[in-house]
Amino acid sequence: MQGLLMDFWGRGGPWIASIGLGLLCCHDLSPAWGTAGHASLDSHESQPALQKAPPQTRVKEQGSDTHQDRDSRLRPSFAQGSVPSVADLSDVAPTDWAYQALQSLVERYGCVTGLPGGGFEGRRSLTRYEFAAALDGCLQAWGERRSLDDLSAEEWETLERLQRDFRQELNSLGDRVADLDRQIAQLEAQEFSPTLVMGGESIIALSAGFGGNDTSGDATNPVLTHLTRLGFVSSLTGRDRLRLEFQASNFANRGFASPSGFNSDMALLSFQGNTNNEIQLSRLEYRVALSDRFVITARPVGFSLSSVLTANSPYFDAGRGAISRFAEASPAFKLGRLDAGGGFDWLISDTVRLQGAYGVRNSHRPQEGQGLFNSDHSAFGVQLFLKPAPTVLTGISYLNSYSGNGRLDTFTGSFLADTNSFINEPARIQGVNATLQWRVVENVTFSTWGTWLFSDALDSDRSATTTSYLFGLSYADPFQREGDLLALLVGQPLRVVSGTGLPFGEDEDTSLHFELFYRLRLSDRISITPGVFVVTNPEHNADNPALVVGTIRTTFRF
Repeated sequence: MQGLLMDFWGRGGPWIASIGLGLLCCHDLSPAWGTAGHASLDSHESQPALQKAPPQTRVKEQGSDTHQDRDSRLRPSFAQGSVPSVADLSDVAPTDWAYQALQSLVERYGCVTGLPGGGFEGRRSLTRYEFAAALDGCLQAWGERRSLDDLSAEEWETLERLQRDFRQELNSLGDRVADLDRQIAQLEAQEFSPTLVMGGESIIALSAGFGGNDTSGDATNPVLTHLTRLGFVSSLTGRDRLRLEFQASNFANRGFASPSGFNSDMALLSFQGNTNNEIQLSRLEYRVALSDRFVITARPVGFSLSSVLTANSPYFDAGRGAISRFAEASPAFKLGRLDAGGGFDWLISDTVRLQGAYGVRNSHRPQEGQGLFNSDHSAFGVQLFLKPAPTVLTGISYLNSYSGNGRLDTFTGSFLADTNSFINEPARIQGVNATLQWRVVENVTFSTWGTWLFSDALDSDRSATTTSYLFGLSYADPFQREGDLLALLVGQPLRVVSGTGLPFGEDEDTSLHFELFYRLRLSDRISITPGVFVVTNPEHNADNPALVVGTIRTTFRF
């Protein structure tokens, strides 16, 4: 039997072996494995930072490890070129029955290729299409080395028979290669595939309030509310991002902060809002990378300074972060109740970023005191954002704002603080804000921020200074539960600490905010967060008993 096989290989075997070996050169053209050049489309090295997966930024990639392993086998580098000697094939021994045929292919035809790692896998089966592709590859390899006239009569006879038997497959192969060339040329010209990605979030919460003044109304009863958002993200050039978001909600009448409730912004929740369950456009944003390190942003709907300036808070997420509006991020980034604006983000180095943002209120109206550059409410901010160590992030910001009625409008502190003690005249507001995140150990993060705002009336000598701060400590993956988060937050809501000529003076006492929540991850898309926060001396008034707000927030992401 072995003699018969050796005789077979001596006559037609070299060509058959060359086809099986040449298959390794043409593997990417096989219909069974997809389109050639596929792996090159997965590279993101030339893409700007904003080309990260869109919210998905909310959707986790599935099966990434398997996909990566598969690509490592299919990428064009699979073919390593003709081996100089059959001895270089680690899984081929001189005792193998096809050893002499392989040796002849290497020495005479030069179309034997090996796998990464030096293997050959000679016992692997192949389809007729793969056979035809390998035959074509071996003919081309021979043509590059020598002329077809150098073939012997026996080799010509074998070649003619193979070409006759595989005429249909060879013709089909040519059509497939031509089609692949057209596709590759189109992809290279296009450079990316424009895609519209959709993501959403629905926050359903059971909340209730306790405590407060005896004069507090009945607007602290348990309520079941929702905030639902649907976002769309696309790219037009491959170096930009267009983002739209729609939302609907039903937390009516300012919730527990209403006059018939606690009558204080200190009782606001981070996820509350009210559109009477009507769908509204809540965000429209366009970002474009002018280079790999410089991105500009325009947001005509849903703008705040934090749209460009990094808030540097691990709790700035309505569905997964802090449960209170105050604790989610510094009030400096909420200054002015803006609705439109833009800015830039410049990555100076791997550890230094410079960010600038400008926004206004009522930018879409051309009347006096409104519009993009003549608004009664505008704010500008610049931030130096640093990463001095692998476990530390810090930011220092300067803010400059104009308010036609002298108000801050952050809705995070006392009424006196947010209205600058009712200055009620145009004012220039300047501020400084500092933030810090420090991962103390692998699962423990310390964070803090502090804000100082200085307001000066333009038509009088009135002025006000307000401050706010917060300290946070979080423990990730407690009880060995991946994705869970336990956090304790303590801070002072915005407070008027000094001023001149203020109609209602300064805040006499100090309120402290204590917040505790535990985010329980049920799956990649569902989490439940029970939490509670307590505010002592609400409105910075020691005569007011503490207010308590508790919630069970369930977040669905899709």
